[in-house]
Amino acid sequence: MSEPVVPVIDLAPWLSGGPAARAATARTVDRALRTAGFLLVTGHGVAPDLRAAIRREARTFFRLDARVKERYAVRVGGRGWLGPGAEANAYAEGGRTPPDLKESLSFAADEPTGDPAVDAEWFLPNTWPAEVPGLRPLVEEYLARMRELSDRLLELLGEALGGGTDFFTRHATHPTWGFNVNWYPGRDVLGEPEPGQFRIGPHTDFGTVTVLDRQAGRGGLQVYTDERGWEDAPYDPAALTVNIGDLMARWTDGRWRSGRHRVLPPPADAPSEELMSLVYFHECDPGTDVRGVDSHAYLRAQLDAITTE
Repeated sequence: MSEPVVPVIDLAPWLSGGPAARAATARTVDRALRTAGFLLVTGHGVAPDLRAAIRREARTFFRLDARVKERYAVRVGGRGWLGPGAEANAYAEGGRTPPDLKESLSFAADEPTGDPAVDAEWFLPNTWPAEVPGLRPLVEEYLARMRELSDRLLELLGEALGGGTDFFTRHATHPTWGFNVNWYPGRDVLGEPEPGQFRIGPHTDFGTVTVLDRQAGRGGLQVYTDERGWEDAPYDPAALTVNIGDLMARWTDGRWRSGRHRVLPPPADAPSEELMSLVYFHECDPGTDVRGVDSHAYLRAQLDAITTE
């Protein structure tokens, strides 16, 4: 049997195994990232109760009246609420789909570097909705876990590429990050999607590494490969979904594939299907040169590209 396009990687052998186990894990990662650019990762140590609690608090916010949520409205790349129609991710690859069928609560890096120009663009304070006071401690705990996990993943990726465990981490000592809680309502809330409209349109992520906690659904995640086209992403409730973005693919001179994906529209035969994803985008330090490209100039341009207004 052929290897799965998106393999399950247990981090335990990488974190605590011997040289042979670590090398075998790195080889599997290298093969997977050459095709779909996606992994399912277990042994990550992120408690399911924490993820469930964030969803409960965030759902309280998303169910508020739109006039209340509007107080927190921001543009793409900001810290706050992205309302319906704010993004069209397919724009980043030249597509012209209708806006994505989602709402998001967005957070981003907030620990200043001391450089006023860098901090003003990339390290501003986050906005925490007063209506859900329980959200902040949960998200901050989750973000601490994501930073730890992302550092371990970057060490694994450096080894898989053959550059050593610090190949990427030495460029992520004070990185930027983004965290989106994406809410995908059902048709009972949204009505009928427009032709060609998705919960998230086809695209690749822009940066380094994305760590996704998602839910299974009929209108869920699909990944793309040249060999097999679009297919449903495999799901394991114990696993986190990890994919690399454009900057990581560029860093490898194209050896690894930036994971192209989309999220299907809410299904007609399950009109009340509601999904929520926790999406953590881990980047490098501002100003990092990635094969002749300024990492954060690229990130800003792509965020602007998917803004619909």
